[in-house]
Amino acid sequence: MDTAFSKLGLSDALAYAVQEMGYIEPTPIQAQAIPVVLGGGDVIGSAQTGTGKTAAFALPIIQRLGGHGALRCLILEPTRELALQVEEAFQKFARFTDLQVTIVYGGVGYGKQLEDLRRGMDILAATPGRLLDHLEQGNCSLDQVEILVLDEVDRMLDMGFLPDVRKIVQKCPKARQTLFFTATLPPEIEQLAGWALHEPVKVEIGRQRSPAETVAHGFYPVVASQKFDLLQLLLEQTEFKSVLIFSRTRMGADRIAQRLKTSGHTVGVLHSDRNQRERIEALEGFKNGKYEVLVATDIAARGLDIAGVSHVINYDVPENPEDYVHRIGRTGRAHHTGDAFTLVTEDDVRDARSIERYMGLAVERKKIEGFPYVYSALFDEKALADAIPPKSSSRLHRGVRR
Repeated sequence: MDTAFSKLGLSDALAYAVQEMGYIEPTPIQAQAIPVVLGGGDVIGSAQTGTGKTAAFALPIIQRLGGHGALRCLILEPTRELALQVEEAFQKFARFTDLQVTIVYGGVGYGKQLEDLRRGMDILAATPGRLLDHLEQGNCSLDQVEILVLDEVDRMLDMGFLPDVRKIVQKCPKARQTLFFTATLPPEIEQLAGWALHEPVKVEIGRQRSPAETVAHGFYPVVASQKFDLLQLLLEQTEFKSVLIFSRTRMGADRIAQRLKTSGHTVGVLHSDRNQRERIEALEGFKNGKYEVLVATDIAARGLDIAGVSHVINYDVPENPEDYVHRIGRTGRAHHTGDAFTLVTEDDVRDARSIERYMGLAVERKKIEGFPYVYSALFDEKALADAIPPKSSSRLHRGVRR
């Protein structure tokens, strides 16, 4: 069988597994990374989420490992959700092999994880803190690790995990293959890469500073006291399939969710104060349509593969401009179109301008007809003027009934 994936050097069994999952052509990062990983080389990969990054390392790793043996591959992820997602991908890709895949993460009991570790596995997906616990208790060993994957490393830096990551790397054999994926390379991460990798090949797929062309987005100025009222009107006037709402804080997410439930919406909540069972239930409920709305903190902005999100609403403007692109990238995925609305108050003006500068374009300010706006300097175009000239969009208000 000759497919686009087998031409990259993947075996027929793997190429078939990929084809069965609906993949036809490799994405750019897969086309560049798969041959390097198959050849045993270290990689520094830079690519936005939604580019097929997991398959870019999972497929060649499965081929390199061959059959069942000892723990030979470790994948470190910053969050439980990402670790679960990677484990699920490995399970699917490896289903025509006898390789065993296991996962360990915090926030749940040790019982099942201990059973899985004692049973033995070839591939382990883990979050740093819980893995260190297991290592210190002697529940597993990294002595035979041949392939180490450090994924979303810039996120690990943000979450304070780099010291734990260094400890884990030191417990792996020096003679190993290391794959390193990060959206950005600040000095601390560059230093870690220089220490952990050996003559890596750089695989860089255009860092996305602006949203995909499949996403129409706009800023909705409003005074803070009217934010929730405007959110409700946006939901009422929008023909949506599923809506992901971002809050800056966990308490804010809980408050928004409670008020939306009172208004008759079916709502899931995803943030780090929820226990693992609640987080999985919220995510699965949103994916299968049980919840039409998912309210989340930035834990859901990166990496999570949630298909079919028709709208993203930033209830709070993110402080980091890069997070804006990641957040609204949850819609308009896989060639579908989507809309992103951002509520902007007086306190958010500076962050909103930072987003525009980061993307190199002005985001149109929009008003909803019939909403009883309280006047604010936000509505004075001169007060809000930025150095970047306004850029119109031909897809404004798509999906909004006027």
